[in-house]
Amino acid sequence: MSARPIDAPARTIVIEAIAPAVDGGRYPVKREVGAELEVTADIFKEGHDVLVAFLKYRRADEPWRETAMRHVDNDRWAGAFPLPSPGRYVYTVEALAEPYRTWLADLQKRHAGDAELASALGEGLALIRGAAARATDAADRGALAAHADRIARAAGASEAVALAGDVELVALMGRHIDRTEATRAERELEVVADRERARFAAWYEMFPRSGAAADRSATFREAERGLERAATMGFDVVYLPPIHPIGRAHRKGRNNALVTAPGDPGSPWAIGGADGGFTAVHPDLGTLDDFDRFVARAGRLGLEVALDFAIQCSPDHPWVREHPEWFFHRPDGTIKYAENPPKKYEDIYPLNFQCPDPRPLWEAMRRILEFWIGHGVRTFRVDNPHTKPVKFWEWLIRSVQDAHPDVIFLAEAFTRPKMMRVLAKAGFTQSYTYFTWRNDKQELIDYLTEITTPPVAEYFRGNLWPNTPDILHETLQRGGRPAFKTRLVLAATLSSLYGIYSGYELCENVAREPGSEEYLNSEKYEYKVRDWDAPGNLVAYVTRINRIRRQNRALQQYRNLRFYPSDDPHILFFGKMTPERDNLVFVAANVDPLAAHASLVEVPIAELGIDSQQTYRMHELVSDRRYDWRGPRGYVELDPQVEPAQIFVLQR
Repeated sequence: MSARPIDAPARTIVIEAIAPAVDGGRYPVKREVGAELEVTADIFKEGHDVLVAFLKYRRADEPWRETAMRHVDNDRWAGAFPLPSPGRYVYTVEALAEPYRTWLADLQKRHAGDAELASALGEGLALIRGAAARATDAADRGALAAHADRIARAAGASEAVALAGDVELVALMGRHIDRTEATRAERELEVVADRERARFAAWYEMFPRSGAAADRSATFREAERGLERAATMGFDVVYLPPIHPIGRAHRKGRNNALVTAPGDPGSPWAIGGADGGFTAVHPDLGTLDDFDRFVARAGRLGLEVALDFAIQCSPDHPWVREHPEWFFHRPDGTIKYAENPPKKYEDIYPLNFQCPDPRPLWEAMRRILEFWIGHGVRTFRVDNPHTKPVKFWEWLIRSVQDAHPDVIFLAEAFTRPKMMRVLAKAGFTQSYTYFTWRNDKQELIDYLTEITTPPVAEYFRGNLWPNTPDILHETLQRGGRPAFKTRLVLAATLSSLYGIYSGYELCENVAREPGSEEYLNSEKYEYKVRDWDAPGNLVAYVTRINRIRRQNRALQQYRNLRFYPSDDPHILFFGKMTPERDNLVFVAANVDPLAAHASLVEVPIAELGIDSQQTYRMHELVSDRRYDWRGPRGYVELDPQVEPAQIFVLQR
C-alpha cells in the first residue's frame, strides 16, 4: 500500500470528535425548526500557536455561512448555528493558526523578558500590512494602515507592544485573517430540521369506515364526527388505516377468519381491487373529493390527517396484472403471499424491492406519496418498514423531503432494536417503540433513558402507543381502567410524542383468547359501533391530559426526561424542565394497577437552587390540588382505584 502524500506544514491541525454526529457523520442528526444546533469538536496542533476555529454551515441548496467557535477547555471548541426553516443542513469545522495573535503572544513574552524586539516588530508590521492588502473594505484597509504607522513610529518598545495589542487592531486582524492555510474537517455532516409536529404531537388512530352501523361502512362525511371528537380531546394528528379499495380474493372474515360471511368488509391492509390501488379511495368511503373535504375539515379543527403507507397488494390489485415482475414468485411461477410464521396472510402479496429492475417500483412508491401530498397529507405512518430494504427508505424519504421538507414519516417497526435504529438513521422522523411491552418501573427507566438521551436521541424520536389495532397488552387486559389511566399518563409525559388507538378511551380490553394480544372482534375485520358516552369512559381524562401537555412547554420537549429516586418499587418518579427552568414538571405514577402504593420521592431542589429549608409549592394538575413541600423529599400516595398518577408543576 502506498504512503499518503506529505501534507504541507500548515495542514497539521487536528480536527476530530465532531459532535453531534451519527455513525461518524454517515447519517444526519435530527432537530426541529427554531432550534440552534450546538456543535463541538477537538481542535489542536503541535506547538504553541494560537488557534481560531469556525463552524461552517449551510442549507443543502445554499452557499456556506460561518460563525466563530469558542474555546471551551482541553482543546474542545464549540459553536452553534440556527435552523430557521425545515430542511437538510450541512455543517463542518475549519481551523487555522492565527498568525497575528500567535505573534502578539510571542512579542509580549519577549518584551517581558527584555529581549530585543526590532526583528519581531518587523514581522508584526508585515502581518498588518498583509491584512490591509487583503481587506476589501476601504475603512478597514485605512484603519489597518494607520495602526501599522503608529506602531512603526512608537517612541519605544513598551509603546509599540501596547499599540500592537490594541483591541481594535486585534479584531481587525481577526476579520482579515489569511484563510488559505486553514484546515477543513475531513467530513461534512448533516442535520435535518423538522417542523415542530415532528417533536410534539398527540396522535389518534381511527377507522373512518366504523360509524353508526355494524352492517355498512361509514363515509368520510360521517367520519368527520370522529375528527370533532379527536379535536375536542386535544389531539393533533388523526391517523387513518389504509383508505383504498380492498381485495376480495382470500378476504379475511371476522376475527381473522379464513372464510368470509356476506358483508364482511375485509382488512384495509389488503389493498387494491377493481376500483383501483394505492391512489384510489374505497368507494364505500366516498370519493377523492370527499377525502379532500375530510382533510380540509381536519385543518379547520386544528388537526392534520396522517395516512397509512402500507406497501402490499391484494391478489386483486391492478399491479398484479400490470407488473407481475414486482412480486415474489414460487418455483411454479405463482406469486407468493405474505407470511410471518405461524401467521399467514393469503390476502396480501408483498412487493420485491430487489427485483431484477427495482427502479420503476421505487419510483412508483414516490409517485404514490407525491399523489397524497398533493391532497393535503403531510404525515405518513409506514406499515412494517423493516420488511423493506433500508437503502430504499433512505432514498425515498430523502427524495420526498428534498421536495417537501415538512413531510413526516412514522416507522411502525416492532422489530429488532438495531433495525429500528437504522430505520430512524435512514430518515424516519418518528418511530414506534417497545413502550407497549415496558410496564415495570426499572424497565421503563432503562428503556426511556436509552431512547431519549444521546447517542440514540440524536436521530430517534420515540412515539409511545399504549395500544394499537394489533396490540392489546396483558397489562391493559388485567389492569382495567386504572391501567388505561396510568399508561395514558406515562405515554403522554415520558415522551413528547404519543398516540392511542380509538376505543382506548372506552377501556376496551377483551382479548380474542387467553394469552393473545389480539382484540376480540377486531376492528381490522369488521365495522365497529361504539357508544362514546359509555359509563366509565376516559374521554374527560384524556382531554385533561392533552390540555396539560399543551399548557406545559416542558412536556413538549423530547430530550429532557430525567428519572429521580422513589423508595417504592412500583412508584415511578420523573421530571421534565425547560432550558430556562421556568416550567418544572414532575410525574409520579403507580405502575401496579391492582394495589395502592405510597412512596417518598426525591425532588432535585439543589439543582434548582432551592434551599433545603425553603418551602415550595407542588401544584398537582390532574386534581388541581396544591401541596407545600420542604426539603428534597416529598410524599405521594397513589391508589389506582382513585388516581394512579399525579402530574406536578413546581412553583417557587
